[in-house]
Amino acid sequence: MPTQPNPVRNVLYIMCDQLRRDYLSCYGHPHLHTPNIDRLAAAGVRFSRAYTQGTICGPSRMSAYTGRYVSSHQVAWNAVPLPLEELTIGDYLRPHGIRTALVGKTHATPNLDALQRLAIDPLGDQASVLNEVGFEPFFRHDGIFPDDPLFDDKRESAPYTHHLRDLGFTGRNPWHDWANAAEGEQGEILSGWKMRNAHLPARVPEQHSETVYTTDRALDFIAGQGEQPWCLHLSYIKPHWPYIAPAPYHALYGAKQVIEPVRAAQGEASDHPVYNAFRQHEESLNFSRDEVRLNVIPTYMGLIKQVDDQLGRLFDFLQSSGRWDDTLIVFTSDHGDFLGDHYLGEKEFLLEPAVGVPLIVRDPRPTADATRGSVDERLVETIDALPTFLEALGLPGAEHRLEGRSLIPLLHGVQTDWRRFAISEYDYAFQAPARERLQQPIDRCRMTMVRSERWKYLAYDGFRAQLFDLLNDPQELRDLGADPAYASVREEHAGYLFEWVRGLKRRTTISHQEIDLRGQRFRYGEPETEKMVQIGVW
Repeated sequence: MPTQPNPVRNVLYIMCDQLRRDYLSCYGHPHLHTPNIDRLAAAGVRFSRAYTQGTICGPSRMSAYTGRYVSSHQVAWNAVPLPLEELTIGDYLRPHGIRTALVGKTHATPNLDALQRLAIDPLGDQASVLNEVGFEPFFRHDGIFPDDPLFDDKRESAPYTHHLRDLGFTGRNPWHDWANAAEGEQGEILSGWKMRNAHLPARVPEQHSETVYTTDRALDFIAGQGEQPWCLHLSYIKPHWPYIAPAPYHALYGAKQVIEPVRAAQGEASDHPVYNAFRQHEESLNFSRDEVRLNVIPTYMGLIKQVDDQLGRLFDFLQSSGRWDDTLIVFTSDHGDFLGDHYLGEKEFLLEPAVGVPLIVRDPRPTADATRGSVDERLVETIDALPTFLEALGLPGAEHRLEGRSLIPLLHGVQTDWRRFAISEYDYAFQAPARERLQQPIDRCRMTMVRSERWKYLAYDGFRAQLFDLLNDPQELRDLGADPAYASVREEHAGYLFEWVRGLKRRTTISHQEIDLRGQRFRYGEPETEKMVQIGVW
């Protein structure tokens, strides 16, 4: 039977920032309806156990772009540059004629020290692709630009800043003063950085908000490509803080739609020192207050609803233009948000609200028809995206570098051995308050998650492990890390951690094929006379 031509010509990689997977209706939220994301799930596969490799923007995104764990690519925190030798999505796709572009956020940081060492002009064309971690910045906007002179250059280089000014939204920082601020009764600017203002509408009209503008630029890119192949990373800033939404999204939800926080009963929370250190952070203390949660979470929901509405525009365009039929679509987020669960704010801990992410994949090929609308409970990771792109596009793999696994067999219903555990990492050395409270040296601040089918094991430098029975305690309310009855489970998962560390891929400059070729040529240790090099011959 003749082989069908491969209809996957394009990749649309959609990523939200700080989106919890349980804040989508297809993942079970009772009040927040996201019909367009649900529409994608009905046309593809929804993975219910997807995990990010890092719970803050920089590490998680560099894992997404390289297909490698944080320990491998070394971007342990935000504003840490990616080593120049690391290959990213664009490096794999561009040589095959696939335009690889960014619309939105990457959190990439130029590796200025390496560029200087190699005598590469950091502002020149040669450095551009390195500075943008392999993407063509069709529209880059990282968004988080406070009113500090430290951020002046980034603000002025962002196209959205100038877009707002062109529309008459003036000021040194229109992103803050209009898109992420409300207006007081006397016309004063009420900053979106203050969570007390989260219930107020942003000063900018919805049609000029960053979420709409980002979608507009994505539509421009796809339309401009015509029939030429492309990979577009559409990376929304929201629902990441500042928590403030344009009308009408600021008022779509209220306190009655806020789900009760996931918290252990008074006196029953884990006594783990690292967990307790993070509970003392300002954002954790504030999110532990009901008045904060009830003011912020409705806005968080509104921001998600706006993204969903914009994705409806995008999906409609893909269908009307014919791109729905030849584009692999992946929807995910870089990490979650605690929103007061476990008495925590932000996302810098390895419990489910932060480390669990939505992942929905639609393969347009008929070979994926059998799994459409299904839910897959296997353990998948952010690093699986890149190998999936390569296989879907029919491009060579890179098993000597890539640590993720292609999801194509799962999408096509092919039986395959799958991973037994998922890994996530966090380095709190950059969190001086926690590090100092714990009196830990900078190079002893790592925590690592090993998530197996039933258990979650959290390993720490210098402290006991935590252990949660996700079968009987899915909300992670009972820490079994010090319970002698579960010593064997902890030992088993420490073994998984050791197995993972041993399996990290460090031999990245030479392929498995080349290794085998050399091995066959030389065949050290065998008494053959036809070897290229005679070693040990009598």
